Amino acid sequence: MAVVHKHLIIRAEVGKPITDEQVAIEWMNKLVDKIGMKVMMGPFAKYLNVEGNRGLTAVAIIETSHIALHIWDEDKPALVQLDVYTCGYLDPYDVVEALRDFHPVKIEMKYLDRENKLIELPLE
Repeated sequence: MAVVHKHLIIRAEVGKPITDEQVAIEWMNKLVDKIGMKVMMGPFAKYLNVEGNRGLTAVAIIETSHIALHIWDEDKPALVQLDVYTCGYLDPYDVVEALRDFHPVKIEMKYLDRENKLIELPLE
């Protein structure tokens, strides 16, 4: 496998945010499987119950880099920020499909090639 450097950044507004740590871990494991990656460590998740910054963070170290999920659930719709960085092949729409579990009302994303420069890739 040739090493590449792809970074998918997603901002989503969702109607059904994850608030349970175990559910977040299970979702991250499903995502890793869906995108054809392998977990090296984690996933780990922690819910922070602090007014103004309430929500969940989950991370996984994958064989080809990392996945980081942040959810702020105080606002309606809730805010999801998701980063998937990989040195392997990634179909960004597999990640978008996994986000359907959160009942998104809006999804924005950037797909970057970080091989030599930060080049935005077309989302086809």
